Amino acid sequence: MEPAGAYGAGKAGSVSFDPVAFFTHPRTILRLMSWVFSMVVFSCIVNEGYINIGSERLLCVFNNNADACNYGVTVGVACFLGSIFFLILDIYFPTMSSVKDRRRAVLLDLVFSGLASFLWFVGFCFLANQWQLTSPDELPLAQGSDAARATIAFCFFSILTWAVLTLSALRRFLTGSNANLFTWQHLEPAPSNARATPYPIANGATIVTTNPYQAPPFTETLDPQKLTQQRPMAPAF
Repeated sequence: MEPAGAYGAGKAGSVSFDPVAFFTHPRTILRLMSWVFSMVVFSCIVNEGYINIGSERLLCVFNNNADACNYGVTVGVACFLGSIFFLILDIYFPTMSSVKDRRRAVLLDLVFSGLASFLWFVGFCFLANQWQLTSPDELPLAQGSDAARATIAFCFFSILTWAVLTLSALRRFLTGSNANLFTWQHLEPAPSNARATPYPIANGATIVTTNPYQAPPFTETLDPQKLTQQRPMAPAF
């Protein structure tokens, strides 16, 4: 059975949306970077990734291999839309009170981020190999060369950002009982007017604490008179 506070469900709706805290959160910054990188990749291929040499037929600058351009555009558009989706989900996540829904959201983030990092790794290797096989004769006046290099570079950058997002999602999934997961919310400090909770110890004194989640070291107070009665008497000489 899931605990009541798993994946931060216990704090659902308790904190209002803070745009500054959200957009300065490291996970949000990584999502924005991934969004920009994917947009650069597919826009470079669409705008300058095709050339025509003596005919109306457009050829891909990556060794005239149409599959290379199609792969880059497909992965770029998919990750572009995925980044937008998870940004919206990050905003909506604090209002979700169901533990199952939060668990599914974290699991979805983990699967998509891991798949995206793998696809970008494959795309980087594929496009770099096809660009290496491209001869200068196929690109008159180095047409489209800058766009090809930019595409390969931002594929590599996308691997890094999505890999970090994958590790972050894996950590949140494995530690789902933490209240500060998959969200920009932070644990609030204990209020200053919190009432101290005394806990008894063996000699009749007490330990005072303001932490409501700390368990008492003892469940009952020992009577000093009983301790005196049970103390063995020294033999008389």
